[in-house]
Amino acid sequence: MKKNWMVLTLVTLMASLLMPVAFAQATGTVKGSCKNADGSPIVDGVIDLSNKDTGRKYSLKTDKKGNYFSLGIDPGHYDFTLTKDGKEVLSFKNVTVGLDETKLDFDVKKETEVAAQGAGLTPEQLKALQEKNANLQKENANIKQVNEKIAEAKTAADAGDLETAIARMTEASQMGPGYDVVWSKLADYLRLSAPKQTDSAEKSNRLANSVTDYQKAIDIKQKAIDAGSKKPEDPKLLAAYYNNMADSLSKQGKTDDAIKAYNQAATLNPEGAASNYFNIGAVLTNAGKVDDAIVAFDKVIATDPTRADAYYWKGVNLVGKATLKGDKMVAPDGTAQAFNKYLELAPTGPYADPAKQMLASIGATVETNYGKKKGNPINTK
Repeated sequence: MKKNWMVLTLVTLMASLLMPVAFAQATGTVKGSCKNADGSPIVDGVIDLSNKDTGRKYSLKTDKKGNYFSLGIDPGHYDFTLTKDGKEVLSFKNVTVGLDETKLDFDVKKETEVAAQGAGLTPEQLKALQEKNANLQKENANIKQVNEKIAEAKTAADAGDLETAIARMTEASQMGPGYDVVWSKLADYLRLSAPKQTDSAEKSNRLANSVTDYQKAIDIKQKAIDAGSKKPEDPKLLAAYYNNMADSLSKQGKTDDAIKAYNQAATLNPEGAASNYFNIGAVLTNAGKVDDAIVAFDKVIATDPTRADAYYWKGVNLVGKATLKGDKMVAPDGTAQAFNKYLELAPTGPYADPAKQMLASIGATVETNYGKKKGNPINTK
């Protein structure tokens, strides 16, 4: 069995190893505080949101501090109504919810003062208010058009038409260059379309452009975070951007840059770190850096001991370090253990037969109870 054959095997299987990360949802976030006339928080108040465009409704509840918060709100124009014990306290009409965070406070004292002063606006104040409303309406119309382009692109991509998806997202990037989700989706479609290109120059160009666009998405999101508008889902979203950018970098042969991006993703989202480390192991194996690949797969195992394929690919790399003594192949310590651990965790997994063949090639036996304590079931997660 030759080392080159094993590397080629991993290359062939990379398509299944580097699965694309799910797209970020094109939804917004709403939050705010609710205060009585005396400044005390409105506890257990109910805030009803009604989308004037689609009729969709949301109902939120204030906490002990009078605050409310919700993710996953579809962009659009909403009427917000705050009630307490079934009685309306305050309402706001035609509030715009976009792709970013919308903050709307219900302050009874403040709104009472505004209402009392409403009739006394100077012409300059009235003009400024009208201009502000006009700008908001213009922004709302732009957001609606961007969302339509995103929806059209997704429909095309789901149907396998990545060229149309790229065209729609290019249009969206011209309408809304300040939205990170626009650049990340354009980058996704460029990255996914690259392997389909028969012209090597075009393939390289798409991968390079996808890296540029992922970086734009990262910069926009990081700038928003630095400005103090960090949302709970932001670290995971940034990690997804870095992970997908690393995939494009690895496909360009930029191994060191890809590893750096994968590590950044792992730092941002520790819950998904095992997948990032696994991708690093795959990239290193394809680059022929066997020792480093083994280290990477060990990090996967340390992060998620139940990830069976990490043991298999660690074993493959260890076999790549085997030596011949006469007609006998002598593999490094730990090789048989890695394959047997894979078989313990995934006895009928996709690499079960290759793992058994690898064991046979180094003169080792299949230990179906490897690592299993008496009376404990085999972990098949």
